[in-house]
Amino acid sequence: MRTYLECIPCFLKQALFAARAATNDEKKIKEVLDRVGLLFPEIPLTSPPPETASLVYPIVREITGVLDPYKGMKEKNIREALKVYSSMKALVEAADDPLQMAVKISIAGNSIDFGANPGFDFEAEIKEAIEKDFSLTHFEAFKRRLDKARNILFLGDNAGETVFDRILIETMRKPVTYVVREKPIINDATLEDAINSGLNEVAEVIPSGCDAPGTILSRCSKNVLQAFRNSDLIISKGQGNFEGLSEEKGPIFFLLMVKCPVIARHTGLKEGELVLMQA
Repeated sequence: MRTYLECIPCFLKQALFAARAATNDEKKIKEVLDRVGLLFPEIPLTSPPPETASLVYPIVREITGVLDPYKGMKEKNIREALKVYSSMKALVEAADDPLQMAVKISIAGNSIDFGANPGFDFEAEIKEAIEKDFSLTHFEAFKRRLDKARNILFLGDNAGETVFDRILIETMRKPVTYVVREKPIINDATLEDAINSGLNEVAEVIPSGCDAPGTILSRCSKNVLQAFRNSDLIISKGQGNFEGLSEEKGPIFFLLMVKCPVIARHTGLKEGELVLMQA
């Protein structure tokens, strides 16, 4: 997926939010915005948005001296998600189709996004998402692929939703390799976050090798590329992974909530809609 002009002010908004999360020093925050602004003339609209975002967050880290501005928020999201883990599992077990409910719960977790939605309200957003129907679903194709799959590559997104992804992995009952971000960026899951959510108990967790808030295959590690080529089923969570992989071929299924007007335009859907889409 290419970068749209509407993405440019969004990069600036994300930089501001990350800088404020890192420091109260207005001069440093202004310096972050000044430096990020200098990137705009050089942004190629042909590259996916996560590739540009990977240039923004090192500036925040360099100027503020804070490696992970969202660390406290991520820890809070994981704690809150773990509190509802048992009730979410109960919903799956009581559902007419447990797999479909587990997929929906996993996508509901994707609503946790401080990049697209800095004003995120955890409980309200999760509850609202679970009550929605899919706007676009290739569930039957997903189920057929899963039935035949011997190994699954699961590309994670934000830290809090790892708890909800854990429920889906437990429901699928297949060997899973779960990919997290190489280093902290926005509120995306790192290896530490996945361990905190207990995800390492149900899957092999590996870092992507990519420093972007999405999966850019040309920047991923050899291990991830090999897994991408050899997996029978690839589950791609969230907008960032969709933006990086939307033009890739393979047994990919995108699980996400539409959270910005650019993705809405690109997919022909509306903001807030739930998507299970085959590549």
